[in-house]
Order: sequence, then structure tokens, then C-alpha cells
Amino acid sequence: MSYEFYKVLHVVGIILVFMSLGGALLHATGGGTREQNPARKLIAALNGTGLLLIIVAGFGMLAKIQSMSAGIPSWLHPKLLIWLLIAASPALLARKPGSAKAMWFVLPLLGAAAAYFGINHK
Repeated sequence: MSYEFYKVLHVVGIILVFMSLGGALLHATGGGTREQNPARKLIAALNGTGLLLIIVAGFGMLAKIQSMSAGIPSWLHPKLLIWLLIAASPALLARKPGSAKAMWFVLPLLGAAAAYFGINHK
């Protein structure tokens, strides 16, 4: 598969993750609980699918631009950590719904930081 295909797949994954997080955050900000959310399964499915697309397409792009025999590049470590934090945010939201308002600001900043590492990785 081409680099461009992986890039589109990567962006689709990012859209799915942030769309699902937006739905969960909106519900929690309105005072809803995890059990009260009728779209909980859809949100979880979109989030998981998006994260899977991000990781598969990201490593696919990496394989296209450089040999993996040298190991994982140093710029990828902070990016993976950022995505781990983003991936863990639904669990934090379920345990502490009061953190939803702060997450509206923190999650886009984390996404921007991940984008910075992905774009400026030279």
C-alpha cells in the first residue's frame, strides 16, 4: 500500500478518536453518567477502531519512509506516550466525570503536540 493511503487512514483514525471523545465529553459535561449514555457502545467502538487505524497506519507510514532495522526513532516515543494519554482519557472520564471540562482543553493540546512530532520528525 502507498504512503498516501496510510496517511489518509491515519487521519481517518484521528477523526474517529476525536469524534468519539467529543461525544463522550459532551455527555459528561451535561451531567450524564457512563450508564446513562445510550451511545456508549458506539462511542467505544469508534474510539477503539480509530486507535487501531492510527497505530496500524502510523507504523505503515513509518515503514514506508524508513527502515525499521534501526529500531523505533526517538521522535516516536513522545508521540506514542501522547496517544496513550489520549487513549486513556475515556477511562479517566468514566471515573472522574468532573474532569470533562478540563479535557475539552487538554485533549486538543495533546493532539496538537502529537501532530507536531509527526510533522516535524526530521
